[in-house]
Amino acid sequence: MAFLKRLLLGEQGLLVIFVIAFAAVSIFVPSFITERNMLGLFQSVVTIGIVACTMMFCLASRDFDLSVGSIVAFTGMVAVMASNASGSIIVGLIAALACGTFVGFVNGVIIAKLKINALITTLATMQIVRGLALISSDGRAVGINDPGFYQLALSRFLGIPTPIWIMVILFCVFGFVLNRSVFGRNTLAIGGNPEASRLAGVNVDGMRIWIFTIQGLVCAVAGILLASRITSGQPNAATGLELSAISACVLGGVSLAGGRAAMVGVIVGVLILGIAENAMNLLNIQAFYQYLVRGLILLLAVLLDNVRSTGLGRK
Repeated sequence: MAFLKRLLLGEQGLLVIFVIAFAAVSIFVPSFITERNMLGLFQSVVTIGIVACTMMFCLASRDFDLSVGSIVAFTGMVAVMASNASGSIIVGLIAALACGTFVGFVNGVIIAKLKINALITTLATMQIVRGLALISSDGRAVGINDPGFYQLALSRFLGIPTPIWIMVILFCVFGFVLNRSVFGRNTLAIGGNPEASRLAGVNVDGMRIWIFTIQGLVCAVAGILLASRITSGQPNAATGLELSAISACVLGGVSLAGGRAAMVGVIVGVLILGIAENAMNLLNIQAFYQYLVRGLILLLAVLLDNVRSTGLGRK
């Protein structure tokens, strides 16, 4: 029993759970192991995967960002509307990236300088930014005028859709930043003990502002790709994305108490969520039950984090 606990809750535990889940779905779900479905699976987790890259840094520094879904929807709207108005896709992309970065910067400043709780701050900006998306579009989807915008999601390299390559690149970049840079080490140090980090010379406020600013920028990238994939700017897009991104991170071993994170774990957490949703779609399970499963996965993630934090998994 003790060995089983160590196996499932130790460093390799998530990988074991992933292998078991993948094997079970492969056996019992028809058409799961096909090239078409595998590409569809990876495409379905692009938005969550991209956002989880930087949500990992927020959680590792003892913060939360509940505004990511609204930023994704809003920046997707901005990209489409600016492209339509200017006749230039480049202008639309720059506008979306600038808006996402600005919202993230505002979050960071309010949290770091005004000392407002991150949960409350991002809950407020979640509502504000979603409201801006709805107001700017009058609550309706905005179509794309230039067909070239679709190529952001439809183009392929070596037979693999471009959004998947972008997600993989971001995984590599932020994995390197976390493990091999001063920025990553300072993030984990802040999550472990903010006051000790401050006394050691780390600019804690500056780090928090940078983390939320980068989070906003990455959300804009996700918003642009999502708008291209669904062929329009949708003000109600990415609803609940924040919970999925947090679930993926916590499943992957990122501690809600801060100070612990691993990009490999986050990747596996993202894939577990993707496999669960993909399997339910292949089995034609109604969306009502999918909400139930997502909630159970989130609860499981929090329970695993609690067990790891209290050290029960090592006893």
